[in-house]
Amino acid sequence: MNFSQKILVLAFFIYCPLIAWGHDGGKGINDSAPPNIGAGGPFNSRNVTLLSHMNLGQIGGGPTNVLGNDCWGWTDPLTSREYAIFGLTNGTSFIDITDPTAPIYLGKLNSQTGNTAWRDMKVYNNHAFIVSDANGAHGMQVFDLTQLRTVAPNNPQSFTNTAHYAGVNSSHNIAINEATGFAYIVGSNQASGGLHIVNIQNPTNPVAAGNFSADGYTHDTQVVNYGGPDFSYLNREIAFNSNEDTLTIVDVTNKSNLQMISRAVYSGSEYAHQGWLSEDHKYFFMDDELDERRSPTLINTRTRVWNVEDLDNPQYLGFVNGAESTIDHNLYVKGNLIFQANYTSGLRVLRINDAQTLDMEEIAFLDTYGADNNVTFNGAWSVYPYFDSGTVIVSDRQNGLFMVRFNSVPEPGSLGMLAALGLLASTFRRRRRV
Repeated sequence: MNFSQKILVLAFFIYCPLIAWGHDGGKGINDSAPPNIGAGGPFNSRNVTLLSHMNLGQIGGGPTNVLGNDCWGWTDPLTSREYAIFGLTNGTSFIDITDPTAPIYLGKLNSQTGNTAWRDMKVYNNHAFIVSDANGAHGMQVFDLTQLRTVAPNNPQSFTNTAHYAGVNSSHNIAINEATGFAYIVGSNQASGGLHIVNIQNPTNPVAAGNFSADGYTHDTQVVNYGGPDFSYLNREIAFNSNEDTLTIVDVTNKSNLQMISRAVYSGSEYAHQGWLSEDHKYFFMDDELDERRSPTLINTRTRVWNVEDLDNPQYLGFVNGAESTIDHNLYVKGNLIFQANYTSGLRVLRINDAQTLDMEEIAFLDTYGADNNVTFNGAWSVYPYFDSGTVIVSDRQNGLFMVRFNSVPEPGSLGMLAALGLLASTFRRRRRV
């Protein structure tokens, strides 16, 4: 190998790691387009590969007037197979996506009560926990996911509950801290719509564990064992609540003595909907669902950023504009990437270069709703980016389930480094010829 070839090999090994992975508010959501609007494809995209797509009819969305909503994922610890859990107007569907180019619909768990636009689910200890809003005495369904191991392909099942929790009626959302085995049900008839906490350490025997009502209705929450820089709360169980008009942080370690740590407002709030922490627990990224819809002038999607290094005094840093003027709904953080489900503009992927200075950029997208990019509640509802395989799933209200893969994009400066190394190699080649 000559010297120039060695330089190029060195460039390759430096460059490759650099490009590696590092509510709707209850207003207007039911005035949605019917199924299969904009589902004909091709789906516009950048740096995202569409692996497969299943329309609502292929995943239990019949017979008529059924729409999709939330999604989550489960990986079987015994077999390593990957499964999508997909919420529907009338129940919850389960799909084997181990081969994301050939997904297999395994069956459906019908709604506990009636049909509704809202359903939400999370997973703990190989069980799915499912709640539903505006849906009578739905409570929380519990479903043993290991049943999926024995379902034969092309023989989808009609499943039944493994257990049921009746300590709440309708509920808008559920979060689970898998590190502790507690579920946090929000937007229910308990705790003034605030946190209703359930011990699910024995998944088939959920037990009420506490309530937090001091800040009223909570729309969504993320609960973690805190590992950020605020040593006062290190290793405590902390809830980061999106509370319609605030970010409200609560210490939920002691279920019989829940303590509000802080309650912070922000400029331009319309409906603080949902958010997710950075992996180092320094920043909280929030979507406000109604700011785009209520703005007197057309504005692009706004991703709002909080510095939460001091939990007693969270600092609102501002917002980053997206590429389209569409409503943001749910977002999740993986590494330095934010995966967003932004209704009519579909999946959007943002890279966090420097959250403190609001240096974030959209680097990828896949538009799951091809009909338009209007400011409506049609299109992508949620996204789940946490499968080890790299498969990402997106749930679209009208168009069903999308299996996609994010294509790595060079980090800032990496192309410049590669160019410099190439120039260096070229220089040495010229010198050797002299």
